[in-house]
Amino acid sequence: MEWKYKRLATPRAAGVAGVVFAILTATAIVLVRVALPGGADGDGVTVDAGERSAVRTALELVPFAGIAFLWFMGALREQAGEREDKFLSTVLLGSGLIFVATLFGAAAAAWTVLDEGGQGSSFGRDVAYALLTTYAMRMAAVFVITTSSIGRRLGALPRPLVVLGYLAGLTLLVVGASVPWSELVFPAWVLLLSLNILWGRRPGTARPAASA
Repeated sequence: MEWKYKRLATPRAAGVAGVVFAILTATAIVLVRVALPGGADGDGVTVDAGERSAVRTALELVPFAGIAFLWFMGALREQAGEREDKFLSTVLLGSGLIFVATLFGAAAAAWTVLDEGGQGSSFGRDVAYALLTTYAMRMAAVFVITTSSIGRRLGALPRPLVVLGYLAGLTLLVVGASVPWSELVFPAWVLLLSLNILWGRRPGTARPAASA
């Protein structure tokens, strides 16, 4: 009975964790983008006390966003159970872990912006934006495309959400750092997927693999 309860609770765990990740990550991205509007090209921009406070708040949110994402990813994989495709599951796990690692790396590099003396802030800004927009978002793209593929194969996701996932993944993969604010595509997709899990068709209600 307890085992069945845990299985039934998994979709809700995935949905809640995904919503938490989406909100925290989007908030952190907005705070950093507003405080450092020049991005990696804003070398000559002076960061005042208010902007440093915004960046500090954003960076303090990142660890919690990473934890929520790991929980989200684990709950998604649990729902697939014995039906999971080992190849796609491995790509999903790998891309998700690398995404979190690069996200934490970008946050660590961004801490140099908080140096009131300004030493190293330009280098840290460049590294932070490169890790976030070039590397983390590419791994996010792989995660989105892989999740959409698994959802399509298992019949766990509605067709519009699968198509939207492929489009979001291609956007993150191709656009990268060339379009400011494009990194918000990933938390937006996670939010939509999480709301679908909470309110719509849940992975636990997917049709059997034999009929897929």
